Amino acid sequence: MCRSLIFTILCGFAAADTSSEMDQHWELWKQTHNKVYFHQIEELGRRQIWEENLEMINVHNLETSLGLHTYELGMNHLGGNTTEEIAGSPTGTIVPSDLDRNPSDFIWVNTSLPDSLDWMDADLVIEVKKQGGCASCWAFSAARALEGQLKKSAGTLRSLSAQNLLDCSPKYGSNGCKGGFMTQAFHYVIENQGIDSDYSYPYTGKVSKDGCLQGKTTNGDEHALKVAVANIGPISVAIDASSRKFAFYRHGVYQDDSCSHNVTHSMLAVGYGTERGQDYWLLKNRSYGDEGYIKMARNSQSQCGIADYACFPII
Repeated sequence: MCRSLIFTILCGFAAADTSSEMDQHWELWKQTHNKVYFHQIEELGRRQIWEENLEMINVHNLETSLGLHTYELGMNHLGGNTTEEIAGSPTGTIVPSDLDRNPSDFIWVNTSLPDSLDWMDADLVIEVKKQGGCASCWAFSAARALEGQLKKSAGTLRSLSAQNLLDCSPKYGSNGCKGGFMTQAFHYVIENQGIDSDYSYPYTGKVSKDGCLQGKTTNGDEHALKVAVANIGPISVAIDASSRKFAFYRHGVYQDDSCSHNVTHSMLAVGYGTERGQDYWLLKNRSYGDEGYIKMARNSQSQCGIADYACFPII
């Protein structure tokens, strides 16, 4: 049992006060997310954390109804986790210390950009997939960006192997399930002259010792990112996903003043638009959020580092 949970239980056990009115909801949550606790003290601790998270969600949504926020939260499988556990959950984005972040040269100066865009409408984005307990978001982001470029150049949308990138790109600086960065995956694909499909190289969520495009970056420039999304297609991005509210995002335009530019999680920018006067980026997230997607505030000083390390392959 993790230290944070033990601390919560030992320090709060005497004062633990779970609401009997929530018993049915607690049981339903456990059933929905296949949560099983073998010791009463562990379940008591998780129940207490779950109720605290539920209260935070309800208060936030009340404030949203009063116009204080532009997004709503919702309970999910992380409901029994402490803030520390949520912040430490597998993400995997590690920015290389030698990353070349010089301004990119892909800007089309005289190109007019659409006011809104969603590459899902053009069939450049496959379904949301689960990364499991492996910190492999960087590999998924890279594979999804490559899929969009393959569709644009060859006309075929094919699910490409994140596992291939996990197993074969350590030579370029990645650390498999301990983290990596999208440009490292792109370097591997260039040297290998290709990447396997998911069908031929399925995802296992762990690095196999038997397994086996140079990227451009936007360097914090949201307009450059907009140009890239509009003209290139889905773009790999990295953000700070350590906030507890980010973990429980449900829908709306996510804007969190506590967000930093210390990026921890890789995603895929598949479009942009405006909702109720608030500009947003449409990001492909993990298997939760708004059906696997999140709308991140746009034109907000690179909210959560959204444009700081955006990169894409050129095919």
